[in-house]
Amino acid sequence: MVLDLNHGSGLVYGRAGDPVADTTGRINSFIDAALVLRNRQQLPRNYLGGSRIGEECARKLAFEVMHAPKDAGRDFDGGILRIFDAGHQFEALSIRWLREAGFDLRDRGADGGQFGFSAAGGRLRGHADGVIVAGPAVGLRWPALFEHKALGQKSWTDLVKRGLRHSKPVYFAQVQLYMAYLGLEVALLTALNRDTLALHHEAVPFDAAEAQRLSDRAVDILRAADAGELPPRIATHADFHLCRFCPYAARCWENVQ
Repeated sequence: MVLDLNHGSGLVYGRAGDPVADTTGRINSFIDAALVLRNRQQLPRNYLGGSRIGEECARKLAFEVMHAPKDAGRDFDGGILRIFDAGHQFEALSIRWLREAGFDLRDRGADGGQFGFSAAGGRLRGHADGVIVAGPAVGLRWPALFEHKALGQKSWTDLVKRGLRHSKPVYFAQVQLYMAYLGLEVALLTALNRDTLALHHEAVPFDAAEAQRLSDRAVDILRAADAGELPPRIATHADFHLCRFCPYAARCWENVQ
């Protein structure tokens, strides 16, 4: 039998920008639409997340707790949702590497559920990436909270240079609150560079005073939200840099002269 390999492939090629030839754009539009749909179908949190308590603007957190609609066009798009999904895969990869290196890293409790805590009648909750209960002699005392972040080059370099507390205050607050409620004295923050796959590890000691401040802040925000009140704005003008990127900016500054 002789095969005829000279027949047409069935593909239509055109000039750059030709919709018929724009395979990448057409496929990505379906992927992004599916990701956006999945995100919209997720039930909103009925609690304040421990990973969010370090957010600088208390009013923004109140909007989140109250499930206030975001400004038009400010929902996560497909590109951001792909980054979020990739972060979960990078986390699984880093956990595998650490386990292979001899770290007894548990990402599930005895009941099969994720390590976490619940406080304030369930209105304040957090879910940890894991707990390292034993491992090689690297200068840390076990057990230790494990938290993973996947960062782009610029963000990762800044973390390495300045440390978690100053470079990523939201993440610093997260690990402090988690250590407080899980009864741990140290956290290991592992940051993976999405561009180079370089790894940075930072030991973060427990700061009891900071954890207490964050817990008190969470209670204040929850009380305000329950009363239908909003904490003060973080700025006096809508062009403040944090406000310009806030998904609630229009709602927050409406009717303000």
